[in-house]
Amino acid sequence: MAILKERFGVQGIEVGCDEAGRGCLAGPVVAAAAIVPNGWSHPLLNDSKKLTEANRNELRKIIEKDFEHWAVGFVFPEKIDEINILNASFLAMHKALKRLKCIPQLILIDGNRFNPYEDIPFECIIKGDGKYSSIAAASILAKTYRDEYMQKIHEEFPAYQWHKNKGYPTVKHRNAIRLHGACPYHRKSFQLLPAQMELFSK
Repeated sequence: MAILKERFGVQGIEVGCDEAGRGCLAGPVVAAAAIVPNGWSHPLLNDSKKLTEANRNELRKIIEKDFEHWAVGFVFPEKIDEINILNASFLAMHKALKRLKCIPQLILIDGNRFNPYEDIPFECIIKGDGKYSSIAAASILAKTYRDEYMQKIHEEFPAYQWHKNKGYPTVKHRNAIRLHGACPYHRKSFQLLPAQMELFSK
């Protein structure tokens, strides 16, 4: 069980932000923003990467039920290729923040960089999804919404096995790219195949 901090400061509305899918070869980068209700906690809440898929999905239901303020933002491969994955991650966070029903007074970002949003103060926290409840909740929302999307597009392009690898650069995913080529959901600006594999495929 992680011991997560409820707040960064002593007053004001704080929102946590995190993203999922930054290192993938295919699919969107997805970010979420979450404002934890005062006094709320859950024994399972943690960095989404440290939870089982079943626990993530269960926590998503609980967060959606208990939290008044949460939102998710998607940025798709065409835009990722246009502005690069780092800026796309920030844009996804901005989209999530824009969809909130209230204006936070402090944004907590998982990571070490961020593009300012609406002149709202922010704090970048390395491994923040294992330190603050709001970032952990955002990490769960981002991960589960992205996984759900990848499951849907797997049905359209089953050869890449996105229902298992979620677009990450596994050996089977890259072998499928070598055999079938890239599809519209792949990020063209990424190195889809290592140079050695490209040589073998010629």
